[in-house]
Amino acid sequence: MIEKGKEIVRAPYLKAGDRVALISPAYWVPEEVIMQAAEVLRGWGVQPVIGPHTTSLNVDAYSGTADERAADLLWALEDDTIKAIFCSRGGYGSMHLLNRIPLEKFRQHPKWLIGHGDITTLLYAVATTGTLCVHGPMGFQIASQQEPTTTITRNLLMGILPQYIIPSNPYNRCGHAEGILVGGNLSSYAAISGTKFQMPEDQDFILFIEEVEESLHAIDRLFYMLQLQNSFERVKGIIFGAFNSIRYDLQFGSVEQMLIAHLHDLEIPICCGFPVGSNSCIPLIEGAPCSLTVTSEDSVLTFNIEGAQQTCHIEKAEVMLVK
Repeated sequence: MIEKGKEIVRAPYLKAGDRVALISPAYWVPEEVIMQAAEVLRGWGVQPVIGPHTTSLNVDAYSGTADERAADLLWALEDDTIKAIFCSRGGYGSMHLLNRIPLEKFRQHPKWLIGHGDITTLLYAVATTGTLCVHGPMGFQIASQQEPTTTITRNLLMGILPQYIIPSNPYNRCGHAEGILVGGNLSSYAAISGTKFQMPEDQDFILFIEEVEESLHAIDRLFYMLQLQNSFERVKGIIFGAFNSIRYDLQFGSVEQMLIAHLHDLEIPICCGFPVGSNSCIPLIEGAPCSLTVTSEDSVLTFNIEGAQQTCHIEKAEVMLVK
């Protein structure tokens, strides 16, 4: 856990010629996908290097054993010539690494860690150390060059930060909030939030969540779990992303309606319909100070990070991806 008052650590932005790693902390992906992702990264002007076990296969699911996957992450962290770490895919398995990697390594060797879905567990753990990371596209999506997500991610890692402007949603709640951005996949985030991995007690949050292939019943339970934690009292704004392939086993009109019903006593801004999730992986900087402004016309998310070259305004129409 990051100590109170400790400064946030930002890895250097990427520049031409930098080495970046491709690893698989969770599920396996075919070698040809890794090679395609590496080719796209070369097109960015960086030099991809592939972890020793990135294309291994264990029990027909994982990319190597838990020890092997942890060794790849530790290798990428400790090699100071590597400036960013791209996860090839999620699925399940990132949690196996949490007790195998000393978290202080992320502050000692700051570099960008990029992924989403199951990688949420790693991203939140990194954010609790006070180190910035990126909830964004993974290797298999970079390989298919999903645009404009790929370009936005490349620009962000090179210091051109996005400002997202999202049209109004009927379930929105207007207001303004500032805090540290945390969250991600609800199942993965709820599994680690409230454990020994904690943000400092003096820190306010803006929480973003998304989910895929879960039942409404499970989403309800997981969200209640978060609300029962003392840290939820420090949530100053909420962003609801995409909820894809949800099984509606409860009588609610939508996921958003159900979750907002739990928040009737909180006077905080709520942004619904934010294009982040399994089918739309626009990058968000986890652990970053940010501001969320929700009005009757739109919602604006701004990252307040020193050292960026400029801000690139991104409208929702530019970031929505085709399934």
